[in-house]
Amino acid sequence: MTETVENTARADRRPPREKRRRPRVHRAWIVAAVTFVTIIGGAAFNSLPGLLIDPLHTEFGWSRGEIGLAVSIDMALYGLTAPFAAALMDRFGIRRVVAIALTMVAAGAIASVWMTASWQLMIYWGLLVGLGTGSMAMAFAATVTNRWFVTRRGLVTGILTAAGASGQLVFLPLCAWIVDEHGWRPASVTVALAALVVVPFVWLLMRDHPADVGLAPYGGTYLAKPAPTRGAARRTVRVLVDAARTGPFWLLAGAFAICGASTNGLIRTHFVPFAHDNHMPIVVAASLLAVIGVFDIIGTIFSGWLTDRFDARRLLAVYYALRGISLLFLPLLIGREVEPPMIFFIVFYGLDWVATVPPTLALCREQYGDDSAIVFGWVLASHQVGAAVVAFLGGVARDVFGQYDVVWYAAGALCAMAALMSLVIRRLHAPGDAADGVPDGVPDGPRPVDAGGLSR
Repeated sequence: MTETVENTARADRRPPREKRRRPRVHRAWIVAAVTFVTIIGGAAFNSLPGLLIDPLHTEFGWSRGEIGLAVSIDMALYGLTAPFAAALMDRFGIRRVVAIALTMVAAGAIASVWMTASWQLMIYWGLLVGLGTGSMAMAFAATVTNRWFVTRRGLVTGILTAAGASGQLVFLPLCAWIVDEHGWRPASVTVALAALVVVPFVWLLMRDHPADVGLAPYGGTYLAKPAPTRGAARRTVRVLVDAARTGPFWLLAGAFAICGASTNGLIRTHFVPFAHDNHMPIVVAASLLAVIGVFDIIGTIFSGWLTDRFDARRLLAVYYALRGISLLFLPLLIGREVEPPMIFFIVFYGLDWVATVPPTLALCREQYGDDSAIVFGWVLASHQVGAAVVAFLGGVARDVFGQYDVVWYAAGALCAMAALMSLVIRRLHAPGDAADGVPDGVPDGPRPVDAGGLSR
């Protein structure tokens, strides 16, 4: 009798017989492939703003500050939407959220073809594209990985993270050639089509959960699909409020804001017009920016390896210091032709581009335990806010001074500040303590703040 009950209980935990058939290629890899292509499609727009600053300035007479403001709205909304993206996917499903996000990106890109005023640029590029790309930020890749994979999560995460750089590698030279040969409007249409082409694949091949097709996650056991999560957005805000009472949060967020300012806000937005000011062809400048994306992948993976072995604070300090030094030298290296010193800068800067992510995530995990993923989402939001500020101020500086040199020097000084901020984050444990980064007896979650602003 007991054996019969146990067998019945096991059967209840298994999916129906027709649902237990294993396909030749696990559906998780198809979902991962669709996710990869989707992120590439979303990255297409991120390749465009830096290429259009000069054409829009020439055609409409808009100042670079006005154009930079539209880019900054896009970046800020991207960052502020990202912490809530996972909550939206839990509530409404991955497929629905991503399909709507891609449609918003396409609508913003295609509508810009008919714009005649700078406020329209801020609506189309800033609002629509910012909300759309923010809904497909890191939370998208993380949600897909966590739901569909038990084994190979690290590999899948690395591949999906590389999708953004891959999109930059594909679309930057292509869009630069289109802008140079045919004008900015065909380039904007190309970006819109890239987003729209992905929508049918998302709708037909993406599924919210393995249980939707009667499968277990890759490398795991079958689990029923959970009910839609409510209250996730409230928890996201609550975690922010709690973390904001601690000193390490502001040090991490401040340093990461400088990271965003010195990458997306500065290089991605203003490198091409800066190179064009120095008589470098736009296609060549865009190709250099695409090469940064290649070394970005290598640098991020290597940084993750280093983070497992060395103090994350010191790694961040080194990364920011070296980045600041490289930016100080950039005005001396740029010219009409691509010389070996410029190639060295591209390789060096590319290796450092998002090398800051693994140690920053490790410090969030050490300081905030179970809430670390949400805290990192808010730290990532600060990254995009920093990028937004510099995307705008960089354009203003170009309007005021007639050149970009002061922007590079200011960015170098900010990176030095970020290095110092990273070093003064107080360590919560000695090397060799618990693997989760929290010493025995110390509860997970935000720590109280002392008078000096650092966690006790």
